[in-house]
Amino acid sequence: MIRRLQVTTLLIVAGSTPLAAADIHGTIVVKRPLTRKSVTAAAGAYQRGVGVPLEAAPDEDVLAFERQHVAVFLEGKGPAAPETVQISQKNRLFGPDLVAIPVGSSISFPNLDVIFHNVFSLSQAKTFDLGNYPKGQTRVVTFPKPGVVLVNCRLHPNMSAAIVVTPNGWVAMPDATGKFVLADVPPGRYTIAAWHKAAGYVTKHVDVTAEGASVEILVPLNDVGAPAPVAKR
Repeated sequence: MIRRLQVTTLLIVAGSTPLAAADIHGTIVVKRPLTRKSVTAAAGAYQRGVGVPLEAAPDEDVLAFERQHVAVFLEGKGPAAPETVQISQKNRLFGPDLVAIPVGSSISFPNLDVIFHNVFSLSQAKTFDLGNYPKGQTRVVTFPKPGVVLVNCRLHPNMSAAIVVTPNGWVAMPDATGKFVLADVPPGRYTIAAWHKAAGYVTKHVDVTAEGASVEILVPLNDVGAPAPVAKR
């Protein structure tokens, strides 16, 4: 996913010379699976109204899955255009289960199942509880400060999602090959951050010139199959 900021930000060097913004082209490198397989509880634990079958995980390349579950952004304040995105509840799953949004953005949580759901988060960056609501209804939450927000459903323990709220609009989600672009970045020295639910934060410095920059980020496993603690932001 590539977002191109609708701005014409210029960096003034030595008080006079304007330098046009350029793009950071990057690659996320994942060398082994990071996500621990979850154990699904018995179907009886999920029954809230008419039963909905659990969908099996898609049969896809494991490393491609991991690369697409990394949020990439630049640290520090910068221009941001708030947006509204959607995380659906369908077949007792959140979809998508990871989104990255600029600060001030909102997320709609529509219920597409024939059973009730109750979306909530206890994260420091944003705490909310949307209560029980049925198919066809939605709830909207706005995220006014940066950080990682972990989301669950009170009625279905297998359901989980993560929201990375970034401090500016320079944010991207890699494709299956790990490629991403942070567009329209003024020349300068930046810290680029990558977040994965199991690996936590990985940061790297990057120098952006008028021609842009390229960067490769290795996302490691924190421990043997153990999720990393979520850094406070």
